[in-house]
Amino acid sequence: MDRALPKEVYAMKKRKLLLVVAASIIVILTLIMLLRNTFRTTVPANSITTAVVETGDVENTITASGEVLPEFEEVITSPVQAAILEVLADAGTSVVKGQSLLKLDKAAIESAFDKAKFLLESKENNLRKLKLELNKSYFDLKSGNDIKQLRISSLEAEVESARRLFKAGGGTRESVEQAEMNLKVARLEKIQLENEIQSKQQTMKVEIRESEIEVTIQRHELSEMARKKELAGIIATRPGVITWINKNVGASIGEGAELVRIADLSSFKIAGSISDAYLEELHNGMPVIVGINNKKQRGEIVAVYPSVKNGLVNFDVRLDTQDSLLRPSLKVDVYVVTNRHANVLRVQNGPAFTGSGGTQDVFVVKGEKAERRTVQKGLSNFDYVELAGNIRAGEVIITSDMNSFKNAREIIITK
Repeated sequence: MDRALPKEVYAMKKRKLLLVVAASIIVILTLIMLLRNTFRTTVPANSITTAVVETGDVENTITASGEVLPEFEEVITSPVQAAILEVLADAGTSVVKGQSLLKLDKAAIESAFDKAKFLLESKENNLRKLKLELNKSYFDLKSGNDIKQLRISSLEAEVESARRLFKAGGGTRESVEQAEMNLKVARLEKIQLENEIQSKQQTMKVEIRESEIEVTIQRHELSEMARKKELAGIIATRPGVITWINKNVGASIGEGAELVRIADLSSFKIAGSISDAYLEELHNGMPVIVGINNKKQRGEIVAVYPSVKNGLVNFDVRLDTQDSLLRPSLKVDVYVVTNRHANVLRVQNGPAFTGSGGTQDVFVVKGEKAERRTVQKGLSNFDYVELAGNIRAGEVIITSDMNSFKNAREIIITK
């Protein structure tokens, strides 16, 4: 009589079946990958780019953006609140020193100037009047003091006369005492008047100085108005090229409003900006490579601004030479050099190179084949990648993207 198999036997058979199925799936996937690689080990020669390994210098760079700006640019602002009457030049025009650029309505400043002029004359007249009044007052006090001195001399004589009469028996003690009292009072009055004269001298100095200060302030205000009146005829203060000018004829502008920009286009600088993540790496004197219309120019950082705006740090670059391609507001590529290795193996940069350093698998061309090889990658920039290890100068490397052949050890290059 048949007996039922134990549950453990069924479970064991089930596990064996699952293992067989899993192993079969793995084998099938492996065969698919091998077949895939087998069919993809050929590549047309016209679909890849290559470069020869050479000896040279490699600089490590970080990429920034930049804008060409005139190294020297003057901004002319309105010295007064006025309206634009006439525009005498246009943007892009070359100007010379003293050339008229704009005409402003100067009626308001001329009226204010005339009023300030009359006010100055009034303050100067007040100063002269004050000096005359104070001098007269001082003279009167001085004259009064001289009269007091004469009065004292007369009283001193009366006292002597009263004393002689009293000794001779022709006068009384009361007469002597009265004469002495009159003399004493006169002397006290003279002392009081002298104190008043001294106080008047101090007061005169203070009042005259105060009036002189008012006159000086008014003269400065008049001088400033005269300067603004002269500047209201907007002229070029230096030769250059107008990069911008306010052409809104009839528009009312406030004092200090920008009217004209004049640049010296014989020299330019680069205003660069880069992520604030590199702020600690930036410093004055760092070498810089500037890309202008597929042409490279060198320079150095001359100023790093500490403020961060919208996640960007700004810096200024001074170029070693001034190229004819430079134009105001031209956008350029900026590469800040952070490190440099001289006389090393290098190859032109391309999509085949990924990451910032370490090992790198490349395909080295040998005749009609290219074999995979692991090399050591060093510094890199937009143009070159430093290589070391299992590589020699003169060997040819595929620089295009080879990610489709990441499992191939060797590929055939077809024509």
